[in-house]
Amino acid sequence: MKPAAIVNGGRIALSELPLLSYEELGRAVREALQTGGRLAACFGDRLEPENTLLLYAVVVGRGDKPLRVLRARGDKALPSLTPLCPQMHLFEREIAEQYGVTFVGHPWFKPVRFHSSWTGKDAWDRPQDEHPLVGDMAYFRVEGEEIHEVAVGPVHAGIIEPGHFRFQCYGEKVLHLEISLGYQHRAIEQLLTGGPRPQTPCRIETMAGDTSIGHMNAYSLVLEGLAGMTTTPRARAIRAVALELERLANHVGDIGALAGDIGFLPTASFCGRLRGDYLNLTAALCGSRFGRGLVRPGGVLFDIDADLSRKMIESLGPVEKHTRGALGLFFDTPSVLARLEGTGTVALDDATALGLIGVAGRACAIDCDCRRLGNRQNGADGIDAVLETKGDVYCRARVRQREIEHSLAYVKKSLAVLPAGEISKPPGPLAADSLAVAMVEGWRGTVTHVALTDGDGRFRRYKVIDPSFKNWSGLAMALRDEQISDFPLCNKSFNLSYCGFDL
Repeated sequence: MKPAAIVNGGRIALSELPLLSYEELGRAVREALQTGGRLAACFGDRLEPENTLLLYAVVVGRGDKPLRVLRARGDKALPSLTPLCPQMHLFEREIAEQYGVTFVGHPWFKPVRFHSSWTGKDAWDRPQDEHPLVGDMAYFRVEGEEIHEVAVGPVHAGIIEPGHFRFQCYGEKVLHLEISLGYQHRAIEQLLTGGPRPQTPCRIETMAGDTSIGHMNAYSLVLEGLAGMTTTPRARAIRAVALELERLANHVGDIGALAGDIGFLPTASFCGRLRGDYLNLTAALCGSRFGRGLVRPGGVLFDIDADLSRKMIESLGPVEKHTRGALGLFFDTPSVLARLEGTGTVALDDATALGLIGVAGRACAIDCDCRRLGNRQNGADGIDAVLETKGDVYCRARVRQREIEHSLAYVKKSLAVLPAGEISKPPGPLAADSLAVAMVEGWRGTVTHVALTDGDGRFRRYKVIDPSFKNWSGLAMALRDEQISDFPLCNKSFNLSYCGFDL
């Protein structure tokens, strides 16, 4: 049986999804990845009262191929797909933690967020242990007379979320880095079950606070898909402008932070202010610097009239000029380039195996921008591939610089020619017993939301994959054979979210 095809932002009735065997699901995932595709999502859904676990996978084909949805019946013990499909490694660990499944042969079978399974018992009615302590697990260790271990976190200096990093070192050289998260787990996916509710948008917008617009766009597309509707052209244009402003603020801020990490203060100081300027443009649009309250299912809650459009374009002029000046100074300074080039390199084969996305993936020449899926729901039609090839800190910074140029041009053009029409229309009732998928290219990478509805059109399962979930493993690979003193720079070049991982 073939997997079911679905468009981005579309829906499919669960009755139309073939029920594959687990072996067929594994074979289909492997074939998709071997032909240049990638795994967008994999998750479980427990059916009551049969106590049956179903496994779902969403794969993205290469180029303009549609999304494919796979479904198979789970069991209390399954052979791990990770040895042949490394992109499965975190998904399998997550499913095991949530539903009590044992994936036999998984090479790194450990907790992800250190919680007991969702129901207090696992999917097979075996009693669960007490809630585990976060970070309490056996870490990989390199043995040797001169090997030493460096533990960093979970509490860090400054305003930084908690996360634990365990380095295995030979002198200053990092042989292995293991990253343990889970300290920010808020059980948001569980809280979404039974929704949507009036408070659901607020939870979506705070999944990863710096990606409020990206996550809310994906959530809105899911609900619109389940309701069988599309938003108006004007609403889509305003959403796209807000998404690119979010990208500008974070990319500019990241390059400034990279400059600060290497002590290049001119760009660091300029970008700190410029990030605020982009946030203020978003605030001018909707009253919130993070874009909260702007995007809602059916459209947007704030319009951009001719006067506001003119003011935003005028404000963008000097900000754009100063952005180019600060970035030009950074990328034209030999001492800066000497510090960035060749540091924290991730090989293309490793990046492909791990399924890196967003800035981290494109720095390794992986064309993973879902705005290029050819679906108008993504908002930025016709974007060219922004790819670098060496996968180091320089390339990750360079991808940001090139995306800043695209975002500036796109925002100016869109503000000048916003389509006429309404900004919102109420979505109808959500389809019952259906699945909807939405992928939005947030500033870190692809934000993926998948919803399953029950017979009443309520969320039976809501799955979110923030790009950080897939990219933390890339940071661990970037530290292989690097100096431990390069960790802050490598870490900032990825700039991943702790809370986005710990949903």
